[in-house]
Amino acid sequence: MEKIIVAYWSQTGNTAAMAAAVGQGITEAGKEAVVTDVSSVSMDELKEAKAFAMGCPAMGAEVLEEGEMEPFVMEVESFAAGKKIGLFGSYGWGDGQWMRDWEERMMTAGAEIVGREGVICQEMPDDDALAACVELGKALAAI
Repeated sequence: MEKIIVAYWSQTGNTAAMAAAVGQGITEAGKEAVVTDVSSVSMDELKEAKAFAMGCPAMGAEVLEEGEMEPFVMEVESFAAGKKIGLFGSYGWGDGQWMRDWEERMMTAGAEIVGREGVICQEMPDDDALAACVELGKALAAI
C-alpha cells in the first residue's frame, strides 16, 4: 500500500488535529497515511514521495515556526520541484499571510500546491476546516 506522509508541527494541538484529518482522508481513499511530527520525518522517504502534506501554524509575525519547521521547509525547498504538496495550518491573528507566503515559496521551488491553496483555520479547526483537511487527504491519495 502506498504511503503518504503528513508532516506537521503543532504547539497547541490545532495543527495536529488538522494533520489527523488529512490522514483520515488519505486512509478513506485507500492509501496509508503516515502522520508524524516534522522531527520524526525521514527526508529520504519524503524525497522519494511524489505527494505529501505539511502543516504548521502561524507564529510571531505570521511566519512558520522557526526552530523545527522553518529548517524542515528550507530542506524541502531543495527537492520540491515536481512534487505535489498539500499545506495546512491554523492561526490566531492576521489574515493568513503566512500561508500565502508558504504557498509562494513552494511554488517558486517548483512544487504544485494540491488544491491550489493551503487549508487554514482560525484557532481550533471547526467541522468545515476538518472536512477541508479530509478532502485534502483524499486529493493527495488520488495523485
